[in-house]
Amino acid sequence: MDLRKLKTLIDLVSESNVSELEITEAEGKVRIVKGGGASAQPSAPVFASPVTPGPAGPALVGAPAVPEVPAGHIVKSPMVGTFYRSASPGAKGFIEVGSQVKEGETICIIEAMKILNEIEADKSGTVTRILCQNGQAVEYGQALVVIE
Repeated sequence: MDLRKLKTLIDLVSESNVSELEITEAEGKVRIVKGGGASAQPSAPVFASPVTPGPAGPALVGAPAVPEVPAGHIVKSPMVGTFYRSASPGAKGFIEVGSQVKEGETICIIEAMKILNEIEADKSGTVTRILCQNGQAVEYGQALVVIE
């Protein structure tokens, strides 16, 4: 499971009335238990053992190596939300690698709280990399696209 996705899930549990969340995916199983007051210390071992089953541990450890600094101008996410390359499912994406963009042109959409926010290029140039996948959760300040 992606480290960013795991952090988002932890934040959601800590800010909600949910006391426990368990998710099973192909990569493994994650169980998040919210502790409070004196019970916070005993809950840590319960959280740690199911979260890191054998093969998932190294994958999570290797995840922070992704933040490399790509060459060129980086368009960053102005908010937390879900990244979309097109206006609707099945529609053509706003940009592709190699696309020419002009400053102010829509390059993607970030959905936050059921509101679709168009993200515009803040520089004219050629798209050299698209750093997010369609439907991926993104955080504030996360690199989305590289323009040269």
